[in-house]
Amino acid sequence: MKLFGAMEIKENELCIGGIKATKLAKDYGTPLYVMDEKLIRDICRGYVKSFKCKEDGNRVAYAGKAFLTVGMCKLIKEEGLCLDVVSGGELYTAHKAGYPLENIYFHGNNKTLEEIDLGVKLGVGRFIVDNLWEMEKVNEIANKYNKVQKIYLRLTPGIEAHTHDYIKTGQLDSKFGFAPIADNIMNAVKIALSFDNIDLVGLHCHIGSQIFDTEPFGDAAEIMLKFIDDIRQETGHTIQELDLVVVLEYIIQKEINLRKHQNIVMSY
Repeated sequence: MKLFGAMEIKENELCIGGIKATKLAKDYGTPLYVMDEKLIRDICRGYVKSFKCKEDGNRVAYAGKAFLTVGMCKLIKEEGLCLDVVSGGELYTAHKAGYPLENIYFHGNNKTLEEIDLGVKLGVGRFIVDNLWEMEKVNEIANKYNKVQKIYLRLTPGIEAHTHDYIKTGQLDSKFGFAPIADNIMNAVKIALSFDNIDLVGLHCHIGSQIFDTEPFGDAAEIMLKFIDDIRQETGHTIQELDLVVVLEYIIQKEINLRKHQNIVMSY
């Protein structure tokens, strides 16, 4: 068993933050999830530092799907992280926690009309749009609230990451996002630019989870920057923001240096 953060073995017992796991189980019952706040904060700060958020204005976002409570929302707010949400429930939790809605990225390839309405009404910072239906509905609902909603287009860059088939998301036949097949992406861009109540400010890609090699992330960055250049050449529109997903799990498991990963991605 690998120990992280405040975990240690004392008298042949697992202790977390100096408290025996058996005592925690006795006091709070089982099953029980114990969160190491110091470890979480250290990881958050490692990302903020490595990706030069304060110096260069880059952003790091925490994926709410991992674990999201009111307390977690407050923690990531204190650490200066943005927040990815994938459902109305996660968005509602962040709202009740007082998390700044302008720092929220609303993901999900099957958002309901109610979720889209809630996101626009509350004022989420970015909608990550997966398909043309969603794009149209975001525009309609933003018009209803007399708003212009910022969006990203989610693209599938065609990268076959070395991970389990069930958690690959960047290949051409992925159910997520717009694939670079025929004029699929450029058509989506042109439709977005034709709407009055959405503002296409960025592109997003996610190539998968539990990836043990840093090279695919560099490949993704290169491909996405090529898309940005193609869009500028054909439409005259400049994409201002690029969102590349970095998966925390593999960094912990393989102890890959975060700075090395940051250098690979940001060198592009």
